[in-house]
Amino acid sequence: MNQALHRSSAAGQSGIVIERLRKVYGHGDTAVEALKDVNMTVGPGEVVGLVGPSGSGKSTLLKCLGAIIEPTAGRMVLGGKVIYDGGWKIPDLRTLRRDSIGFVFQAPYLIPFLDVTDNVALLPMLAGVSNTHSRSRALELLEALDVAHRAQAAPSQLSGGEQQRVSIARALANRPPVILADEPTAPLDSERALGVMRILNAMAQQSQAAIIVVTHDEKIMPTFKRIYHIRDGRTVEEAGEGRALS
Repeated sequence: MNQALHRSSAAGQSGIVIERLRKVYGHGDTAVEALKDVNMTVGPGEVVGLVGPSGSGKSTLLKCLGAIIEPTAGRMVLGGKVIYDGGWKIPDLRTLRRDSIGFVFQAPYLIPFLDVTDNVALLPMLAGVSNTHSRSRALELLEALDVAHRAQAAPSQLSGGEQQRVSIARALANRPPVILADEPTAPLDSERALGVMRILNAMAQQSQAAIIVVTHDEKIMPTFKRIYHIRDGRTVEEAGEGRALS
């Protein structure tokens, strides 16, 4: 079995598979084809970069993967489940987003009137997990991300790097098989940016999540083993440096 087929098989079990994905905005003469032919695989435990110029389709692809907008055609498999194949195959997209997809954004978007622990515990609580178990999971993640000492703090009391680590903990709270990170290191200096990538790689290995990082940040490019370039709505894969993060 060649590498591409092996990755597709592994990703199909618990990662990400995207096949011939298209997205067209509008109709007739005003139609704009934002995604023309997107094909990607991300295996469990893998962190892959997604890069491209403004207007290339990165945001549209992330919104399709996040079940925020509906593609026009193609197929998407997340966490071993076919979620889209010419139409949505999951009846409850809100539950899909809550339980199966973790989101990390450029801005942390923490809830200002909740402390750090409750910010992380909120998603499991919304999924029906008990308060005790939700908070236990939150503290476990905060410990792993070295921000447990800030568990009782308000978001406004955290540094930018601490806020980003809390947002990563929140993304992992429901143990999602897929994490979508949109410019997670953009506001950070080199040391903190590499720290975020170190955390994402460690969490990918520990939870066997498939992670896509959309980025323009040259500081973190050498950390990816694989990078997808998206140009004019099409993807091209290339090998990255895969530089070790010590």
